[in-house]
Parts: sequence; structure tokens; C-alpha cells
Amino acid sequence: MGIGATAGVAAVGGIALSANASSGSKSSSSSSDTLVFDPDAYTKLTKSVTDTEGTKHTVVYHFWKAITYVANPVDATYQSLIVSSPVEIDGKAVDASNAPILLANSVGGYLPSSVSTATEVGGGGSAMGGGAAPSGAPSTSASTSASTSASTSAAASASASASAPGANGNTNATGGATSSNQLLALAAGYVVIEPGARGRTLKNSSGEYYGTAPAAIVDLKAAVRYIRSNKGRIPGNVERIVSAGTSAGGALSSLLGASGDSPIYDKYLKALGAADASDAIFATGAWCPITDLEHADGAYEWNWGANDLSTGKLVDQTVSKALQAQFAEYQAGLKLRGLGGFGPLNARNLDAYMVEQYLEPSATTYLAALSDSARATYLKANTFITWSGGKATFTWADFLTHVGARKKDTPAFDAFDLSAGENNEFGTGTTLARHFTAYGAKNDSTGLSSKRVPSDIPAKLDLMNPMYHLVEKVNPNRSKHWWIRLGTKDSDTALTVAANLAARLDNLGDDVNHIYYWDEGHGANTDPGDFITWIAQVTGHKAKRGK
Repeated sequence: MGIGATAGVAAVGGIALSANASSGSKSSSSSSDTLVFDPDAYTKLTKSVTDTEGTKHTVVYHFWKAITYVANPVDATYQSLIVSSPVEIDGKAVDASNAPILLANSVGGYLPSSVSTATEVGGGGSAMGGGAAPSGAPSTSASTSASTSASTSAAASASASASAPGANGNTNATGGATSSNQLLALAAGYVVIEPGARGRTLKNSSGEYYGTAPAAIVDLKAAVRYIRSNKGRIPGNVERIVSAGTSAGGALSSLLGASGDSPIYDKYLKALGAADASDAIFATGAWCPITDLEHADGAYEWNWGANDLSTGKLVDQTVSKALQAQFAEYQAGLKLRGLGGFGPLNARNLDAYMVEQYLEPSATTYLAALSDSARATYLKANTFITWSGGKATFTWADFLTHVGARKKDTPAFDAFDLSAGENNEFGTGTTLARHFTAYGAKNDSTGLSSKRVPSDIPAKLDLMNPMYHLVEKVNPNRSKHWWIRLGTKDSDTALTVAANLAARLDNLGDDVNHIYYWDEGHGANTDPGDFITWIAQVTGHKAKRGK
């Protein structure tokens, strides 16, 4: 095929990732109509990957072009996946038949994601509705097939997303923040599978939206079922699937991990002709998950209610305080206990918990890694931090001042004027956007709402919220291993969303690895190498390499 692609150098949290691809082909792949994976329909590619310690690795891998993962696709452009399996690393043969499978989605903003034109690993693309690249996201300089794949994937849905809601800034996150995971996983000897999924902006010729909730999670579940149904044919250990995603993709990754084999999705999966197999996964990686949407407005105001907008003005404090009161009631009802023996969590002590459990350790790690002179400079510029005995301490109020302007107005997710991307996520039929909270519906400013939440919304919220499967209907088939990351300056969501998720998982006895990246914003991924190591640890994987 003569790809000859050069993906340049991608900077991820200060880590350089270079990728150069060349190819030789065995046979061309075709879309799967029978849901039986063809192990021989691959193209042989070579990619150069520089790991997090600066060592360059040459990886020879088998690549399977887009394969439709359901028998009755609504839109195969999105309901397909690509597979990459290493066969040789640095001149030594690799047996990936029992390797962990990294299932990396590239969904951002609940928008469509397609791998239909991908020609190499990392070729997934998410159609974005606007906004800048997230903090920590790789910047690539790609040529030939590598760049064509990414741009074509995004362009496939550009027309569909042109008029989509998102004025509150809810659609600016991409899966790019975790694209380094795919390269590093491949270089570690893991199988990498990248699924596409339908998204909220897709419309058919009749003007009906066919990618709104719960389409994306149903598609990802169908992809898992396809993988598991092809045990022994598809490379990798189908019992060791580890999902990964950022922002809305992080929410979907969390949901995928929490909801394994839940029967509430069965009718949707049956309609698509999904494989008759389990959709449970082994472990979950989630970066800045924008989830728990029905409580996200209250959480956001509890967290950022006192912070000005970028204009220097405060949001409507009547609305903010009303939402904070709702959050306090919700938080109490969760009956969570904090990690580290903190005790019961409520709206009155959650700030102290966040500072003690996450924020001070995050700042401490950051400052300890600096040189003495760099640390002194940082502390001089940030006098709210007390540095003593190798530990950073500060107050919640001073931390909020340090973060500065909040990104979103109020309500942040169920906007009164239906302008938020999440309003579109709960659209239906030919209706572009709908309210999904009682408070949002009651205060609707468009005149298009009945002032009540539509009757089908509660069930859809359950389908889209991992907390439903962890609190209301505790799912025994959930992932038991969790990697959760968030930037401390991420005001795309409330910092408490990830903290509550982690606390509930910990309370259930699951293995939770959850930290915050100091001074990083939405989409940061500053420790990708640690994630790859963590996968080996939790799956018990030991690479099999020849001479």
C-alpha cells in the first residue's frame, strides 16, 4: 500500500511521541456482514514510537481496516472499528494472542466518531463542534494517509454538527488527549482496538436525529460484544479489555465499565443485531469524564459558583444557589465515604476532602518535580501555597481564586435556552434539543418546552449515567479496576464528578487509581506511560517476545 506516513512529534504533558509508518500488505480487509472476524484480512504496517523515557521503538503490526461490528447498522460509517496487533517490536517477534486489548474511543462532546477511513493505529476521529484543542492534547504534523484519515473522519460529520447546540462550551473536548495511549499500548505489545460510535448531531434525510442518547453507549457495547464473540479469531485476550476515553469519551468509558451486561440496553443491542456475547469489560480508563449529567449543574455550581466568567461577571447567583442546594441534597443521598479514611462526604465537607485527598497531593507532586529555582519562582508567583516539609498546603477558597474564570455560564449543562451540547444529546426525532432536568425545564426560556421533563428522559438518563449502575442498581458485572484522571483547572465540569465516581467505586471495594493533574485543563493526559504500566499490572500481562 505504500503508506509512508510521518506523524511527526506529539507533545503529551511534556512527553515526546514520534510516529513514522511504512507498510507492506498481505490482503485487504472488508466490512464484516456476518460478525465473524477475518484474521487474515490485515495489512502489515511499521510504526516508530518514542516512549515516555525517550526510547524509540520500531513496531511492526497487523492492521485491520474498518469492520462493521453490528449486523443491522444504522450507519456503518460510525458503527465500525479498527484493529491493530503488534507482531514484532525492535526486531523481536511478539505474540499478542493473549495480550490486553486497549479499547480506545475518540468521542468528544457526545459527537459522532468514525474510523471508516482510518489507515493506521490512532486513526479514529471525532467530529467537533468547535473549540480549541484540550490542554495536554498531542499536536501532530501528519502527512499522506495519517493526516487524510484524521481529517476525513472529522469531515464526515461536519455538516451534521454545523448547527448543533454547544454554546456553553460543552463540545470542545476531543479524544486526542489520550491518542498517545494507542501508540504506547502498541509499543508495549498490547492489541489496540478503536471503535467509532454515533453522535448527537447525526440526522437522516427526514431530519430525524439518530445519534442522540443512548446511541453512543449502545454502539460501544456492541463493539465489545463483537470483540468478545470473536474469541480465538481476533487478536488479544477478550477477557482483558481495557477501555479509554476523554471528556464525553471518558464518560462513555466510565459507563461502559459500570454497566457491563446490564439488561436495560438489551432491546437497543438486539435492534442493531449486536453479537450474542457479553459487553462487560475488565478495566476502565477515564480522563475528565463529563457524566452524571442530571446532577452536573448542581455539582458545577457547588464547585465554581463563586468564580467569575471570563467577562469578569458573576453568573446569576439566584440560579447558582438553587442548584447548589439541589447538589447538597443529592450528595447527602449518595452516602459516600471518602478515600483514605476521610469518613462520610457531604456538601459541607466536600471542599476539605477535595483539598486533602486530591488537590494538595497534586500540587505537592508538581512542585516536588521542579528544580529548586523553578519551585521558588512558582511559589513566589502563587503565594497562596505554603510549602513546608516537602508538602503543599492551601485553602479551597484560595484554590478557586487560583483557577480563575469558570468556563461555563449557569446552568452549565441543561441550559435554559437549550443551547448546551447536552440538550442536543437528549434530543429525539426531529427535535434538536430537550431539557433533561426538572429545574431546566421549569425555567425554560425558549417557549418550546412544556416546562416538564419529557416522559422518556428518566430512562435515558439511567442509560447514560454510570452512577445508576453503581448506586441505584449496583452492577456485579462492572469493571473492578479504574484509572481516573482530571486536571485541577478543568472547569468544563465539576471536580467533584470524578471524585464521587471514585469514592463510590472505592466504597464498593473496587481498585481505584485516581489523581488530579496540577494546573492542567480539560483533556490533559500527563502520565500515559503510567497508564500503560497499570494495564499490565491489573491484567497480569507479561509480554511474550521472541529472539
